[in-house]
Amino acid sequence: MSWDFALLLFVALVVTGLVWLLDRVRLRGRRRARAEAAAQACRNNAAGLDPAALQAECQQAYDRAFQAPWWVEYCVSFFPVILFVFVLRSFVVEPFRIPSGSMLPTLENGDLILVNKFQYGIRLPVIDRKIIDIGTPNRGDVVVFRYPVDPSVDYIKRVVGVPGDVIEYRDKTLSINGQPVPRERAGDYFEPDRAVYVGQYREQLGQVSHRILLNVHAPQDFMPITRFPDINNCAYQDGGVRCTVPAGHYFMMGDNRDNSLDSRYWGFVPDRNIVGRAFFVWMNFSSPSRIGGFH
Repeated sequence: MSWDFALLLFVALVVTGLVWLLDRVRLRGRRRARAEAAAQACRNNAAGLDPAALQAECQQAYDRAFQAPWWVEYCVSFFPVILFVFVLRSFVVEPFRIPSGSMLPTLENGDLILVNKFQYGIRLPVIDRKIIDIGTPNRGDVVVFRYPVDPSVDYIKRVVGVPGDVIEYRDKTLSINGQPVPRERAGDYFEPDRAVYVGQYREQLGQVSHRILLNVHAPQDFMPITRFPDINNCAYQDGGVRCTVPAGHYFMMGDNRDNSLDSRYWGFVPDRNIVGRAFFVWMNFSSPSRIGGFH
């Protein structure tokens, strides 16, 4: 298990929560008793003072005795904040940063996105075990998932194939269950990572219309980078790959078809690796105009 942010947040939640509970159940009562005893001692030993001065001095004695240790104060103060962030991040939405251009032109390097964590089911935090099944990814969804080759790394791609689909990508043409996916030319796109213009197309994937980048004339070879599970479901031949998606798995591809390391090279994404559906760009510091939803 990797020491990632989710695990660190969970540890912080447990530690601050236990201290908060201990303070509620035991420590606060002890401090109150000690403070009341200090105030009573102040009143017993402050003969001759006028009532106002006596009240102020005894109140100071009470406050000093009731003050919690610094570590208790920090834990009690931070626990509600950590609890809110943990619940929000684990069950509602989680922010991610796009680290590459594999999803161009839909998502750019540096986009800060939000991911819906409950659309595909409620999962226990840290161990990521689904306990309530709400829905499943559909063709065309942009999904964040744990990279099957290295689950400590988060990837983002588009769902191209669902369980049972036969996916074929040959000669730069995507086919699903024997039917070519419709696409039409939509001009050119300047790819900043390589400083070149690339052909842009509008593709209709299920109910989702989205843009892809594709150089139909550039050669592209497909060979698996690892011997992934269910590799026998795929056939690699010159100029293409053909795969049958096994049950409980998905076939993912980047929108930047010539520059995306995806299921064509490392196989299928199991349902247990799904994190959630990406749906909103909430900031890009280099281009604030990109804020908004996407398909």
